[in-house]
Amino acid sequence: MIPIVLASVLIASVLGCGTPPIEPLTTRVVNGVDAKPHSWPWQISLQYNRNGEWRHTCGGSLIASNWVMTAAHCINPSLSYRVFIGKHNLVNTEEGSQAIIPEKLIVHEKWNPIFVALGNDIALIKLSEHVTLSDHVQLGCIPAAGTVLENNYPCFITGWGRLSTGGPIADNLQQALMPVVDHATCSKPDWWGIALRNTMVCAGGDGIVAGCNGDSGGPLNCKNQEGIWEVHGIASFVSGLGCNYVKKPTVFTRVSNFNDWIDQAMMNN
Repeated sequence: MIPIVLASVLIASVLGCGTPPIEPLTTRVVNGVDAKPHSWPWQISLQYNRNGEWRHTCGGSLIASNWVMTAAHCINPSLSYRVFIGKHNLVNTEEGSQAIIPEKLIVHEKWNPIFVALGNDIALIKLSEHVTLSDHVQLGCIPAAGTVLENNYPCFITGWGRLSTGGPIADNLQQALMPVVDHATCSKPDWWGIALRNTMVCAGGDGIVAGCNGDSGGPLNCKNQEGIWEVHGIASFVSGLGCNYVKKPTVFTRVSNFNDWIDQAMMNN
């Protein structure tokens, strides 16, 4: 099975992260729906410039006032990027939203774009200025190092990715309930098999709900036992057979495997 990427300081202890002033809609809908505006306030839109027009390419999570976490495969050094924070609708002008140019792009040194299934699909973006936190802009929490969620743990994917395989991207931020699929299940031969590493986490796989192109780099949001939302995954790849193929869950970089790398990259830059 050939996977395809979804095209185009100690952060875990930051006080105030993972508690959105606008509480997300968490009814257990099957299909993705419009998120309640600004209820996932760490979600960002990563956009690139093409012929003078800014286009959404990936999602990401604001994890410090001047740092964004996204997927390595979202970063192309030859492109010009901006990070849009505080967005719900990508088409409309929204009060409190802000576009910021990156100061530095840091891709994991072991990321290999030719062999996506080797993992390490993580990157950090240092912003050229600090953002001001508000009801619409908040920090996402990083889970404790080594955390592995149990099978069927309820999490939500969020993003502006395609609404279906080959379909249009969404104008409004979408969310969908996507339960975790544990490694033992997701690594079975008729699931992802040997393509799945323990540095990854699967979610979905029912053939109905999935990440798709444009959701890359965005968060898998899971609420911990204290009621705090944590970003447990970075959307990485789906099956080449389609975004919502049965037994081919969306695969995410498991954030809790990279706490040390995140801390080191931020301290060194």
